[in-house]
Amino acid sequence: MSRYLDMIDSPSHLKKLTIEQRIVLANEIRQELITKLSKTGGHLGPNLGVVELTIALHSVFNTPTDKFIWDVSHQSYVHKLLTGRKNLFHTIRTTGGLSGFASRAESEHDCYGAGHAGTAVSAALGIAAARDRLGTNENVVCIVGDAALTNGISYEALNNIVTTTKRFILVLNDNEFSIAKNVGAIANHLHKLITNPRYNKFQKDFINFLRKFSKGDLAVKLSHKAEVLIKGAVASVALDKQEKKIDEESEGGKGGYGSSLIFEELGLRYIGPIDGHDLPLLISTFEFAKACEEPIVVHVLTQKGHGYDIALKQPEKFHGTGPYDIQTGNSTEVKTTNIPSYQDVFGETMVKLCRRDSTIVGITAAMPSGTGLKALEKAMPDRFFDVGIAEEHAALFAAGMATMGFHPVCAIYSTFLQRAFDCILHDIALQNLPVIFCMDRAGLSANDGPTHHGLFDIAYLRCIPNLIGMAPSNEDQFVDMLFTATLQKLPVCIRYPRGSAEGVPIKENPAVLEIGKSRIVKGFNNKGNYRITFVSLGNMLKIATQSAIQLESEGNDCSIIDALFFKPIDEGTIEYYARNSDVLVTLEDHVLAGGFGSAVLEFLSEKQIAVPVVRIGWPDKFIEHATTVEDLRQKYGLTSSHTVQLVKETLEQKVYKKATKELAII
Repeated sequence: MSRYLDMIDSPSHLKKLTIEQRIVLANEIRQELITKLSKTGGHLGPNLGVVELTIALHSVFNTPTDKFIWDVSHQSYVHKLLTGRKNLFHTIRTTGGLSGFASRAESEHDCYGAGHAGTAVSAALGIAAARDRLGTNENVVCIVGDAALTNGISYEALNNIVTTTKRFILVLNDNEFSIAKNVGAIANHLHKLITNPRYNKFQKDFINFLRKFSKGDLAVKLSHKAEVLIKGAVASVALDKQEKKIDEESEGGKGGYGSSLIFEELGLRYIGPIDGHDLPLLISTFEFAKACEEPIVVHVLTQKGHGYDIALKQPEKFHGTGPYDIQTGNSTEVKTTNIPSYQDVFGETMVKLCRRDSTIVGITAAMPSGTGLKALEKAMPDRFFDVGIAEEHAALFAAGMATMGFHPVCAIYSTFLQRAFDCILHDIALQNLPVIFCMDRAGLSANDGPTHHGLFDIAYLRCIPNLIGMAPSNEDQFVDMLFTATLQKLPVCIRYPRGSAEGVPIKENPAVLEIGKSRIVKGFNNKGNYRITFVSLGNMLKIATQSAIQLESEGNDCSIIDALFFKPIDEGTIEYYARNSDVLVTLEDHVLAGGFGSAVLEFLSEKQIAVPVVRIGWPDKFIEHATTVEDLRQKYGLTSSHTVQLVKETLEQKVYKKATKELAII
């Protein structure tokens, strides 16, 4: 039997279905999500929660003319299925396939791309302002999760809506709370009341009536306050807060308890909260919002993982999951070794360090599980702080603690730390505050793509005075770096990749590293045709070693330096080997522009050392998503074979230039 989903290639096809058929469609979409993502992995829980919401939006509005702006946009999978991408859905988050986020390059129905939280309201308001200036009539619908309201940018935008436009629809997708069964009818009743045209006419007439009397405006304000209090009180009764945390994106985020006060004080009309899985109710609500002549907030309560019990019971895991068994929910990815991840090493080390040093605390911006700080939260909750999706606040909060003698450790993904750049420079480095930033996901986050790759941190950090920058090549070194960082009186940044470490045993007691001092892995053996030095930063040591082995097998003499630091660099060691090498190679899991290799080049230029330099790293472009990190490394040449090729080409050019120079002398 064919599915309704198979008949839909655009939102216009959806509109031809009856309400009953759309309800069946919702179940089909859930099965499609559960089945397809069991093979590729992805953001299953969030998308199961917005099935009816997305169907309702496309039932009422007309993309691409009308604009949908999704905050983060990891919950846009259903939107993709309804906008002509269902036949490619099996490729999501894989090499050459669909992005796991909204992408302007992917579809005209994606008017705005995203990947970080808190950006949608500002962007949507900009689109609405442009629409008003152009004199067009499209609807602008901004869909945000309750966690986005822990982000300062969202409040900056909310503060500007009423003075910028008269037509703006904000959908608050609140998946931290659910409607209690015994009082759910109350919320529905309130909704029917406030969306009834007769009620709205009565309300407007009543306000006009009050204004005819002395002190009329004051009376209007007082009646408005009373309405807010009554509405908030009743809505609060209608809601039941869930005990468990929801997911990494929304942990720590606090949605409202149904109170409209904050929105109405900002001049926004408020409707809700309503059941986000009641399709007819959603459609009628959005029809009302569409006709509204003032900015409006529609507060929708959804359940993350709705329709799949396993996802409901494990919301954190199924926020963003790898491939899984549908029946059990267990991961189907085969783990071939017992090597820990850098995230696990970090979490365990933080617990040990906190037990040894009472000044150390851990801070995360809504990512306790992803960063590994969950271990500290469980072991020593009084030393753990989750500030929500608020990276700037996390950095400044840490700065404040540092002024009181603490050593705050901020665990923030490299890509998200970009948001706190000014705080690092102006508040932390300028004041020499000993805040430690552990930058998880430095390098690639392959499935997520350009919004989540951590490829720019060296460039935006090494220009900041008073800052120390490190990058470990293995987990034992990582522990040494973290321990060393806690002993410093300067800000320290440690960058490390996602996923498994190297399998190097971690010693019982960490060592104190000399700041700015590299490690000589292998010196010259004084045998061979050409001398080649590899200066590797972080997780590129394996490629450096493989390249050296290949070149030595062909009669060359190679040395290998494990840099350890990207600021300050080990000038003495680099100068010695550069002056004694025919070629110097730098390797980094970072963009070449402004990166570690650039720092080495700048130093060599200052010293007027004319050794040829080969730089291995990522090109000056945004790197797409892929199935694996290796897929992208192969494509962009971050491999030992490509490194060897570039070294040989450089040597050939050097020989050619030398021969040409000798001929010119003759």
